[in-house]
Amino acid sequence: MHITVKNLLDIENNIKAHLSESNKNNFPKIIAVSKTFKIEKILPLIEHGHIDFGENKVQEAVEKWTEIKKIHSKIKLHMIGKLQTNKVKFCLPLFDFIHSLDNIKLADKIANEQIKKNFKPKLFIQVNIGDEEQKNGVLLSQFESFYKKIENFELDIVGLMCIPPFVDDTEIYFKKMVEIRNKTNFKELSMGMSNDYLLAAKNSATYVRIGSKIFGERN
Repeated sequence: MHITVKNLLDIENNIKAHLSESNKNNFPKIIAVSKTFKIEKILPLIEHGHIDFGENKVQEAVEKWTEIKKIHSKIKLHMIGKLQTNKVKFCLPLFDFIHSLDNIKLADKIANEQIKKNFKPKLFIQVNIGDEEQKNGVLLSQFESFYKKIENFELDIVGLMCIPPFVDDTEIYFKKMVEIRNKTNFKELSMGMSNDYLLAAKNSATYVRIGSKIFGERN
C-alpha cells in the first residue's frame, strides 16, 4: 500500500473515531491538497478511488490535471487558493468547485464565463472569519450585503469556506461558521486543514482540506 493511501485511510479512521454517534452520518469529504506535488505522487490515491483533489494555482492545475481528468472522469477538482479574475477563463471547466469567491468582480466574471463555457462550477463564499487584514475573504461585517448582492447572479453557490487565524484552538471560528451558514440556504462548509481537521469535522465541516498529512511536507 502506498504511503499516501495509508495516510488517507488513517485520516478517515481518525475522523470516524472522533465523531459522536449522532454525528456519524455527517462524515466530511476529504480534499487531498495536491498543490506542488507531481502527478506521480497523486496517482496512487486516484487508483485507490479517491476523487477530491485541491489546487491553488490555475496554471499548475491546468498542466497537471487536464489529461488526467479526461482519463478519470469522476475526479472532482477544487480551487482552494485566491482566484484572480483574469484566470477564470482557464479555470472552467477544469475546476468543479471554487472555494474562494470573495468579491463582486470575481462573481461577475464567473457568471459570464460559465455561460461561455456552458459549465457551472459549485462555489463557496470565502469568509474572513477572524477579520484579519492580511487574509482574503468577505469580512463578517460585510457578509450580509455581499450575500444579497450575489443573489442576483446565476451562480451555483453551495456553501462557505474559511481559513481561521493561526491559533492553538480554532473551534470558536468553526462554531461561528456554522452560525453564519445556518442563516443562509447553504449546506456545505469547507473548513479544517491538516492541523485541525478533527475539530472541523466535529463542528459540521462537510469538506476538509488536507495536504501535508497525506502527501508529507512540501519542499
